Amino acid sequence: MASEKVESVIAGNYLEMEREGEDDNSNCNNSVRNKLSNFFWHGGSVYDAWFSCSSNQVAQVLLTLPYSFSQLGMLSGIIFQLFYGLMGSWTAYLISVLYVEYRTRKEREKVDFRNHVIQWFEVLDGLLGKHWRNIGLFFNCTFLLFGSVIQLIACASNIYYINDNLDKRTWTYIFGACCATTVFIPSFHNYRIWSFAGLLMTTYTAWYLTIASLLNGQVEGVKHSGPTTLVLYFTGATNILYTFGGHAVTVEIMHAMWKPQKFKVIYLIATIYVLTLTLPSASAVYWAFGDALLTHSNALALLPKTRFRDAAVILMLIHQVFITFGFACTPLYFVWEKFIRVHETKSLFKRAMARLPVVIPIWFLAIIFPFFGPINSTVGSLLVSFTVYIIPALAHMLTFASPSARENAVEQPPSFLGRWVGLYCTNIFVVAWVFIVGFGFGGWASMVNFVHQINTFGLFTKCYQCPPHTA
Repeated sequence: MASEKVESVIAGNYLEMEREGEDDNSNCNNSVRNKLSNFFWHGGSVYDAWFSCSSNQVAQVLLTLPYSFSQLGMLSGIIFQLFYGLMGSWTAYLISVLYVEYRTRKEREKVDFRNHVIQWFEVLDGLLGKHWRNIGLFFNCTFLLFGSVIQLIACASNIYYINDNLDKRTWTYIFGACCATTVFIPSFHNYRIWSFAGLLMTTYTAWYLTIASLLNGQVEGVKHSGPTTLVLYFTGATNILYTFGGHAVTVEIMHAMWKPQKFKVIYLIATIYVLTLTLPSASAVYWAFGDALLTHSNALALLPKTRFRDAAVILMLIHQVFITFGFACTPLYFVWEKFIRVHETKSLFKRAMARLPVVIPIWFLAIIFPFFGPINSTVGSLLVSFTVYIIPALAHMLTFASPSARENAVEQPPSFLGRWVGLYCTNIFVVAWVFIVGFGFGGWASMVNFVHQINTFGLFTKCYQCPPHTA
């Protein structure tokens, strides 16, 4: 009986939200302009969530995964992609369960979320208290901050292969200004057309990398010696951990849905699709170029300049500026809005202007640490490991620690896993593996590699891994 009541509470509110959307649509039927606006701008369906997860998850890591394969070797690279893809889907499922649990409890208390975007740290606060809120807020915001930095670095790295008249630092200045335009996108609910377009862009780039590498063939004297050292091995592994750790924005994507309880398997389906892009592209590029990737963390650097490569660069630039940067930075915008108390204002312009200060530290950090590739592994080991793997697994176990909490849980564990016993065993394994392998060995290896990049190129380096400029 308790579970039936819970379901009715959820369904009632979510259906009410959907009816509000339908009412808005019916009021707009008189105007073609409003119809087009609704079609391109307002997305809250299951498909919109899948587009968002799929297009956001892969992004610029498409270009660094071959670099990871050169560190890991072909077999380990494939195994880690499959393993971390499955683990990432599991913890995304846990986050979705905790979101629904939190929202259900709050709606029983008649809390209205129509002008408020729920975020991960608020879920932790509502379920486990302020200390967990503070931990979640620190790790989530720091990860998303550096996730935004990585996208900005990737923009400068990619455009350089089309136009090397400017150094990468100058391109970083330019694209920092371009990325600031994301302040005008209110929430994930408004990323419909961008998410769909982003999926097409990453699909083209992945298959370009695959086909171009196979057509190019293996370069003369190619060697596939990876793995050669433990530092390189665990650095490559943590870059893949970072690849499938893009669900730090799961709560915000769910909140943009009309029926968030349908999110449960969306991330898994998105991961399966992403694997059809990452496995062929990373394998083909590594097969063609081998150890040369160890000094070329961006796969585009090794492919011959053609109009197809230029198209891939341009599409990835659009994707990184307007989609991936926006996805990483929008939750930071929300946090800042709530801090200065403008989150619930209806003025889009006022919120956009209030968001601009968030972009400044991202811009600055991208100029200090322009190490495209190594920074992914460092962020993966030190931040992603806790943000989207360890904390969600621990939070889920603690939330349902008592028999009454398990009995009244909105979402019961799947039977094929062994219900609560199987769920707790899986969560303990995730926490132990990620803490020891991801954070421990991965953190050590990534920091050694990161310090090596600083010693080799220096902070504020003008053009990271640039070939000698030819006039």
